[in-house]
Amino acid sequence: MTSHHRILRRKSRPLRVGRVTVGGDAPIAVQTMTNTDTEDVSATVAQIKACVKAGADIVRVSVPTLKAAEAFREIKKQVGYVPLVADIHFNYKCAIAAAEAGADCLRINPGNIGGDRKVAEVVACAKHHGIPIRIGVNAGSLEADLQEKYGEPNADALVESALRHIEILKRHNFEDFKVSLKASEVFMTVFAYRKLATMIDQPLHLGITEAGGARAGAVKSAIGLGMLLAEGIGDTIRVSLAADPVEEVKVGWDILKALHLRSRGINLVACPSCSRQNFDVIKAVQELESRFEDIDEPLDVAVIGCVVNGPGEAREAAIGVAGGYPNSIFVDGKIQHKAHNAELVDVLERLVREKIAQRRAARANGGEAQETRAADATRPSDTQR
Repeated sequence: MTSHHRILRRKSRPLRVGRVTVGGDAPIAVQTMTNTDTEDVSATVAQIKACVKAGADIVRVSVPTLKAAEAFREIKKQVGYVPLVADIHFNYKCAIAAAEAGADCLRINPGNIGGDRKVAEVVACAKHHGIPIRIGVNAGSLEADLQEKYGEPNADALVESALRHIEILKRHNFEDFKVSLKASEVFMTVFAYRKLATMIDQPLHLGITEAGGARAGAVKSAIGLGMLLAEGIGDTIRVSLAADPVEEVKVGWDILKALHLRSRGINLVACPSCSRQNFDVIKAVQELESRFEDIDEPLDVAVIGCVVNGPGEAREAAIGVAGGYPNSIFVDGKIQHKAHNAELVDVLERLVREKIAQRRAARANGGEAQETRAADATRPSDTQR
């Protein structure tokens, strides 16, 4: 479906996290964090691979001990193609060990890893290995004097904390950093990012921290991140859920796709269903979502249960179905098939996979632009902006 709205993104200086560019004109990166025991190498590697399969661009791994740093080295060897961020708190030796073990970025707060000498060692190590640092400010761990000054966490306190950490890095002539300002309260987070976005030109990593379970957390994240992204603020995101990290990745992609900031996988347009439906829309959508999990090619598919909105929505999608007796299946805006309920999901899956195969063949033959113009020209791709 055509969208005429374009988001003008905040200009930020780009930096590299492994093979992924963050900031500048690069697509907004989707991140998640493993929740396995880092010392359990096989479990952590398996989770990283599952997250990447779901679409994660960058994965963060906690490195709380030197033993975990040793495990991190082996993890990186096994998933070398995946950009990994080492999450560090308090122990500067863990930061150095993680950098030497192959970390593509360090997540630290310079103000809580010790004195200036320790910060200097970490910065020197990051410079030596050519990796950036992410400053991660969290409303739940603000400095004691800021808690006393402001009485309770708020946007100004988050920004002041971030500026302190930024000043430390700049004092050591280190500019390759990104910043996050996270709170579980949506408006506090949004106001903090808006303020800091006007004060620095480094990339911003967005997130609503401790957002909640799969449903509530997804809603809070969609609201908070959606507000900022729609204003052009944000270069990389993480949806924080008390759930499988794979679900974080899926929700992150759904947010970006809804804003037309990135395109990946099947975009299912589906009606909520009502008594007018001529087939079980909910069941069909659930089945299609399951079958399409392996597809990363962008494609709009409409599943509408009746003839009221069905033809209009189905006509706008690459492939769509409008409920009827039998159901009408549209391909590129025209009815090309009829399908009864029992065969509907199978027919839709076949047509989707055929369409994707045609596009890939067209690209291989150098004719991608001609074959996909009608479906994709109005939607930004992952290489846009």
